[in-house]
Amino acid sequence: MAGTDAAEATGGSDLAGLEAGLDALETPRTRRRPLRETLLRSVLPPAVAVALVLAVWQLLVSAHVTDSYRLPAPSAVWHEVTEAWLRGTLFGYIWTSVSRGLSGFLLALLAGTPLGLLVARVRLVRAAVGPVLSGLQSLPSVAWVPPAVLWLGLNDSMMYAVILLGAVPSIANGLVSGVDQIPPLYLRAGRTLGATGLRGLRHIVLPAALPGYVAGLKQGWAFSWRSLMAAEIIASSPELGVGLGQLLENGRNTSSMPTVFFAILLILLVGIAVDLLVFSPLERHVLRSRGLLVKG
Repeated sequence: MAGTDAAEATGGSDLAGLEAGLDALETPRTRRRPLRETLLRSVLPPAVAVALVLAVWQLLVSAHVTDSYRLPAPSAVWHEVTEAWLRGTLFGYIWTSVSRGLSGFLLALLAGTPLGLLVARVRLVRAAVGPVLSGLQSLPSVAWVPPAVLWLGLNDSMMYAVILLGAVPSIANGLVSGVDQIPPLYLRAGRTLGATGLRGLRHIVLPAALPGYVAGLKQGWAFSWRSLMAAEIIASSPELGVGLGQLLENGRNTSSMPTVFFAILLILLVGIAVDLLVFSPLERHVLRSRGLLVKG
């Protein structure tokens, strides 16, 4: 009897060891890339691309392909940058737009998340609201600027309204897509374990839908930024200050192409910076935690 128990114990330990070994094989091995490798793979390629664009730009200017007032030299645009820096207005332009964009995006996040959950989990709401969200997502953000000005006037509330109307559909649709991609087995297992209602949303639905939700957040930020730029270009007022969109419009009004290129450059840099510093690391973390990103 004792021998049988010992054999069973040995067999159980062997089985446990086998399962542990299989789990180890299935678990992706992640490693931190050295700083040199990170610079070579992540920093060098875009730096080379920017250098090539600047070189082609300078060649076109030197070849006099068009008039200088239509295509300014890179040095003229850099002069605008240094002038704004010396006047102390450079960070003011950026902060005016970035603060509005981030505040509007957070409001869109608070509104889009529960809306996405309702559309994803309630059939009647999906049938009624789902097509409207898809239509709103395809509607150009600039279309909301005139009614927002008439409804709310030339103030920050108008800016936030345009951002909300542009970003909420993307965030909600991203969450809906994430929920739709949850394997039914997860939901059944959660119900079996008692994870229903709000508990099921917290512990099963939201974690399982996280990849699609993050993709929706990333797209929602892009729509927030584009909506804000459209609002700042069209609606101008001394009370609103000078953001990047207004700076671009000022360059057009004064026929100053260096100012126009300067504003475009800042708008592009802010968009790239937010993506690289916020959404790309968040997306990599979510994918890595699910074994979908082995390297990085």
